[in-house]
Amino acid sequence: MKFKIGLIWRIVIAIGLAIVLGVLLPKIPTIGAAFTDWFVSLAATFNMIFGGFLNFIVPLIIIAFITPGIAKLGKGSGKLLGLATAFAYISTIVAGIIAYFSATALLPGFIGSLGDGKVEKAGRAAAESFFELEMTPIMGVMSALLLAFVLGIGMASIGSKAMLSVFEELNVLIEKVIAFVIIPLLPFHIFGIFLNMTYTGEVAKVLSVFALVFVMIIVLHFIMLTIQYTIAGSLSKRNPFFLMKTMAPAYFTALGTQSSAATIPVTLSQARKTGASDKVTDFTIPLFATIHLSGSTITLVSCSIGVMLMNGMPVEFGDYLPFIFMLGVAMIAAPGVPGGAVVAATGLLVSMLGFDQTMVALMIALYMAQDSFGTATNVTGDGALAIIVDRFTDSDDAKTNLEPDQY
Repeated sequence: MKFKIGLIWRIVIAIGLAIVLGVLLPKIPTIGAAFTDWFVSLAATFNMIFGGFLNFIVPLIIIAFITPGIAKLGKGSGKLLGLATAFAYISTIVAGIIAYFSATALLPGFIGSLGDGKVEKAGRAAAESFFELEMTPIMGVMSALLLAFVLGIGMASIGSKAMLSVFEELNVLIEKVIAFVIIPLLPFHIFGIFLNMTYTGEVAKVLSVFALVFVMIIVLHFIMLTIQYTIAGSLSKRNPFFLMKTMAPAYFTALGTQSSAATIPVTLSQARKTGASDKVTDFTIPLFATIHLSGSTITLVSCSIGVMLMNGMPVEFGDYLPFIFMLGVAMIAAPGVPGGAVVAATGLLVSMLGFDQTMVALMIALYMAQDSFGTATNVTGDGALAIIVDRFTDSDDAKTNLEPDQY
């Protein structure tokens, strides 16, 4: 009998092995620093190639899944798009408000003013790849979304069969790429990312400076996921804890990739297993990867409040509520790459909260050290939102894959 290790365990093994090797290799005299540097650079080279391919394929994934999804929905496409967008935005805003009240209640008593908020540069520089290979996507994520909407709604309005057939075949082709290229190589990509993080030592030193904030953020992430899946489970009459367990591979994949867009293949695969209809998951999961950022919002709001408290600045709800509302819009333009959300939010931090360059640098360092957990919360929450959207759409004719213990 052939023994097969599931994706979630392959990811766990990759993370554990990367941390162990990142700690032990520099300490083994017989290996030497030269070999350690070479090995980490080799992993960085694989990450560069695989990451470039992921960035290239993401717009194609969006077009291949959303376009036929809208076209098949016909007259319901407008309603589904509106529902998905509304639920994603509401979830993001609620996450930001929860983070604000939690941070302002817990952090002031523990964080005092630390001067100008500077943090020493930690560890070695991250290993670089042996060479650079440019894989420019055919278009940006937002362009792909707009094109998918235009083509999908257009095909639905004219009842096009020929174009729908083309995009259905594109859907099958992209699914093959996902199943036979991306999924098998993901654990190796995650291994390389965690190896480099351990090698630099940056994460541990930054976390030691802001440990309390990070603990609070992780707790808030799971509180938000519990709220999302409690609502989804209540509406669908399914066990919310089983649904969260089903989406766990997406969570652990996002921990490594640090990208909602790059995790789409796994998120989509697991969301289908929750019992939500295929037509809704195929449409909403790629869409949510771009517009639903509840985890990142919790991280941004919590870290920014921490930075402001460290610098002795006042934190007022009247100032933060507009900031949270704008975050829900600004981060939609964030690229599907690690740290995209904080880069998109930098302008808001300066213009709305009064951050200077030192505070922005501190904010980026804190966010990047914790980015993967926010991204993991984003994509895991996508599964709950897909179930909620499915509950408000007519999916009687859709295929579901329910199992007895989901109820």
